[in-house]
Amino acid sequence: MFSLRIAGIACAMTVFAFTSVMAQTTGTIPPQAPPAQPLLPPPTANQYSSNEIIDAGHHFFGSVSHGLAMSVQNAVSKWGLPNGYILGEEASGAVLAGLRYGDGTLYTRNAGDVRVFWQGPSIGLDAGADGARTMMLVYNLPQTGSIFARFGGINGSAYVVGGVGMTALTGNNMVVVPIRSGVGLRLGANIGWLKFTESPTWNPF
Repeated sequence: MFSLRIAGIACAMTVFAFTSVMAQTTGTIPPQAPPAQPLLPPPTANQYSSNEIIDAGHHFFGSVSHGLAMSVQNAVSKWGLPNGYILGEEASGAVLAGLRYGDGTLYTRNAGDVRVFWQGPSIGLDAGADGARTMMLVYNLPQTGSIFARFGGINGSAYVVGGVGMTALTGNNMVVVPIRSGVGLRLGANIGWLKFTESPTWNPF
């Protein structure tokens, strides 16, 4: 009787071992799931996703793909998804030294597009920087007219990667994040403030 029990246990162990080997060789054991990656919240009805912003930037700048993507992701990690963005160009002030002027278009999801002009300091600007392209992300924009205000720089917001740099400015509970590359990056290296207006002006104050 005892020998029969030993034989039965040995048989069961043999079947278990055979089943385990078959499972390993036939791939029936599912692979371990990779660790979960944090997901960005989906954009609301008036926000732009990071992919939409990166795609718009690729078309606008024409290159700097890695640096642009990293800069956008860095901005999104700090301030979330924007509900507007500006595409435009900046040029030096030939008459008033130390100043720069820009113009472009503010794009929004459902509030229309608006032409905007801006003025600010141009520390580090050289003559070759005329026509430097600039992309700006806009956060917490309540209405398109709210962009026409003065925005001051946020300390510690400078970020440079892959030939692309960004800074951040704030005013009236809004945040504006200019993104530049090449000569445009030098143009905004020491940005202190920007003032947006509805029409071009030589008065930066």
